[in-house]
Amino acid sequence: MDALAGKPDSHSGGAAPADAQTQVAAHRIVDSRRLVIKIGSALLVDEATGSVRRPWLDALADDVATLRRAGVEVLVVSSGAIALGRRHLGIDQIRPKLEEKQAAAATGQIILAHAYQEALARHHLTVAQILLSPDDTEQRRRHLNARATINTLLALGAVPVINENDTVATAEIRFGDNDRLGARVAQMASADTLILLSDIDGLYTADPRRNPDARHISDVDGVTAEIEAMAGAAGSGYASGGMVTKLAAAKIAGAAGCRMVIANGGEMHPISRIDDGGRCTWFHAGASPLTARKRWIASSLAPRGQLIVDAGALRALNAGKSLLPAGVSEVVGTFERGDLVTLHGPDRVIRGRGLVAYASDDARQISGLKSREIETALGYRGRDEIVHRDDLVLTDGRAAEEDTQQ
Repeated sequence: MDALAGKPDSHSGGAAPADAQTQVAAHRIVDSRRLVIKIGSALLVDEATGSVRRPWLDALADDVATLRRAGVEVLVVSSGAIALGRRHLGIDQIRPKLEEKQAAAATGQIILAHAYQEALARHHLTVAQILLSPDDTEQRRRHLNARATINTLLALGAVPVINENDTVATAEIRFGDNDRLGARVAQMASADTLILLSDIDGLYTADPRRNPDARHISDVDGVTAEIEAMAGAAGSGYASGGMVTKLAAAKIAGAAGCRMVIANGGEMHPISRIDDGGRCTWFHAGASPLTARKRWIASSLAPRGQLIVDAGALRALNAGKSLLPAGVSEVVGTFERGDLVTLHGPDRVIRGRGLVAYASDDARQISGLKSREIETALGYRGRDEIVHRDDLVLTDGRAAEEDTQQ
């Protein structure tokens, strides 16, 4: 398992074929700061028995433990609940009803969580289960709540295991595939690397199962129309889940500043095999996750209110600090937690934009107070910051760039 550390680093670049040794020199999973690993049902669940492939999961847990020792924060997006629950409940129809799938998911989630708990407990790692729906990633307030939970779990050393909330989701409100869920989680968590473990070792110029002349693509700098054409039509693209969905995930991840890799997860120790030179495809991101997020804040949302800050708070913002309630002298407008507000200096000139951690009524109650006084004023313990530095950008863009490496 030392294969996840100590590799030389260089960048091969371009959308061109490369052999394994060139690729291992170009990219390293262990260089990640925060990593999301997406695992499909076919990798985790034995089709013949309907049970967890324990040796494979133990090998994956070994890889995760090695990454954690190297300081990499790891999140797992895992399918498998429905597949495990169907066999346990005796649902053997080829096409079960929606309510039967939901029942299977409810049972299978317990089995799935227990399997991850046992596998990672061998390395004294704590597992936390999170179930998400599309609204949890796409509505700003729910997005912030889920992100805060993920960040807290990672800070406490836990490994979040995330799946779609299939017990309540319907066809109309589902992610539809865990490739997209993995990309949304990477976006939410500000991850810098997303791994899609599949039954194929990356992107080819055509379906390699049908075209023997198809060439492997080791590096992709952007998902262009030419790249999308290599995946084939939706519903018929190659690889489990379809290469089309994986390219859609690459677009989401890339826009969030997260690089992505497609690799064959069928072998033991699938993560270490990537750093060992196993063939895969890397999709590069043009910016860091934090820079991409701040660009989104700077340009993509309509402000709902204003925070007027004092001179001391303005100096702190210019130094790359968060905005604390003590520095807010006035709250203007009506907004909810997670809405965008503009930040203004004592002269009322706009100095920045940010996502606010409190609704306007609560923000008014705590403005001018020290963080330790928030609980007394509101009756609950909220965030110390009214706008966290990761959620704000100054009008000259300095805060976005200063925080990029943190």
